[in-house]
Amino acid sequence: MTFSIVARCTRTGQLGVAATTSDIVIGSRVPWARAGVGAVVTQHRTDPRLGPRMLALLELGADAAEAVRGAAASTAHARWRQLAAIGASGRPAAWSGDLVDPAGMCEVIGADHAVVGNVLANAEVGPAASAAFAAAPDTDLGGRLVAALEAGLTAGGEHGPLRSAALLVAADQPFPLLDLRVDDHPEPLAELRRLLDLYRPAAGEYTRRALHPDSAGGAIGAIRPAPDAAGTSA
Repeated sequence: MTFSIVARCTRTGQLGVAATTSDIVIGSRVPWARAGVGAVVTQHRTDPRLGPRMLALLELGADAAEAVRGAAASTAHARWRQLAAIGASGRPAAWSGDLVDPAGMCEVIGADHAVVGNVLANAEVGPAASAAFAAAPDTDLGGRLVAALEAGLTAGGEHGPLRSAALLVAADQPFPLLDLRVDDHPEPLAELRRLLDLYRPAAGEYTRRALHPDSAGGAIGAIRPAPDAAGTSA
């Protein structure tokens, strides 16, 4: 009941994941990324242990296909799992166990991204998400990832209504550039887009606060709460 995309920005080297599902709290279980290493997803009767396992294999020098195969081979329940990975270079890869229903499953591999999904409404969801990512300018990885999910939803999405969504982007630091989560919402992709638009102007400043606090700015107006009716911050 999930569709997701892992991707790499060829211009900046950023790595990221966006995912959405009809279950709750997808961000704590499915997407994983590490700067300079890769971005991966583990889904369908999700085993969150496989995310760090794929990243570890990538960091040791495995390519995406080797990382996916290695993680699948490491678990006794691989037949239930759906995995995808992209490294800092090279072609992405995906894998689906034989207990993932092929009728609602997708694996779409591009040069710089991979889309995977299960329990989807139709066969157009994965290709639509992939095409939207490929068509977007290579300037904003977070925006492209969310646009891909939005296109997948427009093409039909899942059989059930979506409830949660997540966006994770790693740049050049051990902490994420973007880590946004919608845990339970009637329109999680619309809410994820709203959060991205709100947070994106401040993301660079938060990195500066971590690395160069003496020269960083003060309050970031773009993310301050809006005043309430009395004129004070809520």
